[in-house]
Amino acid sequence: MSAPPLFRFVDERRVSVVRDVAAVQQVLDADPVGSCMVASRVAEHGVEPSAIGGELWSRGRATDSLCYAGANLIPLRGQPADLHAFADKAVSTARRCSSLVGRAELVLPMWRRLEHAWGPARDVRGCQPLMALAGAPQCRIDPAVRPVRMEELDAYLVAAIDMFIGEVGIDPRLGDGGRGYRRRVASLIAAGRAWARFERGQVVFKAEVGSQSPAVGQIQGVWVHPDWRGRGLGTAGTAALAAAVVRSGRIASLYVNDFNTVARATYDRIGFVEVGTFATVLLD
Repeated sequence: MSAPPLFRFVDERRVSVVRDVAAVQQVLDADPVGSCMVASRVAEHGVEPSAIGGELWSRGRATDSLCYAGANLIPLRGQPADLHAFADKAVSTARRCSSLVGRAELVLPMWRRLEHAWGPARDVRGCQPLMALAGAPQCRIDPAVRPVRMEELDAYLVAAIDMFIGEVGIDPRLGDGGRGYRRRVASLIAAGRAWARFERGQVVFKAEVGSQSPAVGQIQGVWVHPDWRGRGLGTAGTAALAAAVVRSGRIASLYVNDFNTVARATYDRIGFVEVGTFATVLLD
């Protein structure tokens, strides 16, 4: 008698693409910090798959279960059966995403099911404190940190690539020679969401608002040049960007690896408070 398969599909026939904007918005509004990455897309493009670069899935009503499925899988709401169904849907559509990210209590059950079909991840970061700042920073702000200008793209890219390799563990120039990553960074600069401090034309501090919804600006890519570390640039620079986000009428947010004690201490000094836990599964 043969052993039962490790991976059995649940009934995922009820998983459908959501086009009810009001229901989706209700879910996003209930968790503005945790849903920022999806809320930014919906605010700019609506919910049509061709516009947001992916699909919003539900297993019944969007207010009960919801998951964004594009280059990344981002579960937003659901019970265990819903999360299993979303995982099965991703497998059945041959949709191996580049990462699975979101609140840990949603991401990790999905990943335990997906791992049977997709195999081991490149990295699983299962405990990433999700932090938010709704008021003024509690520390000094670096006045030299400012939005990057388009003519500074090349200098900024040097720092952005170094940060990406150190944080993600791969070179963003692989595959297409860096053209896609350059376009992504250029779009952040054009939107006024890439900030840096320059010294003699060299970036010594950088950070970006990677996702921006009407309610939240999610900070990412915080980096200090190795020769300038230990001088407080990370704290004062991040505080400068967080203050700009708050002045725009949004909550400043970010998430950080639990083992990065230096970064966590930095964000504590600024005044960020923990509002939950994210998890990230890196696949490609």
